[in-house]
Amino acid sequence: MVMATINKTSVREEIDRLKQDFDKLCSDGKVSSEIQVVMNSLLIIVELMLSVFLEKKTRKNSKNSSLPSSQTEKDETATSDSTSNGKGKKVSGKVGNTRVKETVIAAKVETCDCCGMVLDKTPCQNYERRTKIDIVFEKVVEHVDAEIKQCPNCEATVKGQFPEDMPGKLQYGSGLKAFAVHLIISQMVALNRVQKQISAMIGTVMSEASLLKFVFRLHQALEAWEIEATERLLQAPSMHVDETSFRVERKNYWIHVYSSGGTTLKLLHRKRGNEAIVGLNIIPRYGGVIIHDCWASYLSYDHCGHGLCGSHLLRELTFIVDSNGYRWARNIRKLLQGTCATVAKREDKCLSDKEYANLQKRYRNILTRGAKELPEIPPRPKGKRGRIAKSDAHNLWERLKKHETAVLLFARESHVPFTNNRAERDLRMAKVKQKVSGCFRQEKYARAYCRISSYLQSMACQGVNPLVAIQLALADSVPSEKSDRGE
Repeated sequence: MVMATINKTSVREEIDRLKQDFDKLCSDGKVSSEIQVVMNSLLIIVELMLSVFLEKKTRKNSKNSSLPSSQTEKDETATSDSTSNGKGKKVSGKVGNTRVKETVIAAKVETCDCCGMVLDKTPCQNYERRTKIDIVFEKVVEHVDAEIKQCPNCEATVKGQFPEDMPGKLQYGSGLKAFAVHLIISQMVALNRVQKQISAMIGTVMSEASLLKFVFRLHQALEAWEIEATERLLQAPSMHVDETSFRVERKNYWIHVYSSGGTTLKLLHRKRGNEAIVGLNIIPRYGGVIIHDCWASYLSYDHCGHGLCGSHLLRELTFIVDSNGYRWARNIRKLLQGTCATVAKREDKCLSDKEYANLQKRYRNILTRGAKELPEIPPRPKGKRGRIAKSDAHNLWERLKKHETAVLLFARESHVPFTNNRAERDLRMAKVKQKVSGCFRQEKYARAYCRISSYLQSMACQGVNPLVAIQLALADSVPSEKSDRGE
């Protein structure tokens, strides 16, 4: 005897067949009313159990949930190089704002290789160029000798004035400081390895205290920039917001990110919820649209608009389709993807009023039909308190129905993007920093990291080289922000 294979499709088909058979018996009058009540209750419980079981049985990964790719199984099919352009050739990035010393040398033709005729006065018809790019590491040491003289008139000792940027016996230049900060903040290199790298370049070992002093000096220099960045964000029509955990002093802190256009601002707080939002005091003063992942603390602020991240919704819908195969989840996913593609092709990045009304109608019809697919929720037993346990499919369906305006806002407002990927990208390097270097031992350096990395990411949006940006900040000449660019 061969055992029949059981999968989620066959199980659902079997339950539907049993329900049809039971309904037929009920219509023929072969089942008493008491048995009907009991069987209907049992079928509701069976459908709920099946829905939850299939969700538990379906594995979550980065494609159908918010689980990061680092915590999912390796995808063996992902073998393509992310730096290639699909044709096996690597795409080079923009260097920008770096000092380039470029020379052109002519390889002259003096004689003919065949007959030996002199070609000095023969005009050149064309050129063939070959290029070599190299880096020359050069240690620049500048000594200033201040003269010491004795006045023959009053016999006073007079000494020459040193430059303002040379207050002590030995100091490091802005280029070296920028390079050290860039390694620590942007490249996330440990202090010990930064010491070794700099020692290999200049032959001098810098202390960890000096390196941390450079970081904190830049943190203080960017205080005014952070205030200006906050004001720019408050004037933006839409703003991406998100948060992630961060280990500081062996405790769990949270980095809250606010970004829009060419400005990124990351702030550290001990809490995650409403206490942090009030303490940072950006969202309470903001009147535009905040793009987020439907977190309740953000939704509690009804004085500003809300746009839900489409990427989060698509991943959740994919999980519901993978686990239970609901048609409504598949149709909603297809509708959101199609609308996003349509809006992206439009020059004004939004739908017309008639198109948006049609979108709303289709959206509501799918959810209405979806309510019939979902198993019924049994009533709360008498004497029981608290929320009724529901499956992920129920919770997502209710969220899509309740926050319809926020889900579809990207199709109505041109300044509202479909996803909150901007905020997640801004936070990603903070998680990499934590994995590479571990937690921060002192809170002040964690705050310095947030402010400096915010500044460097904002300058990167404007095409400013990070080494140049750090030197400008240390010289108190931060460039003004260019006009906001689209997402």
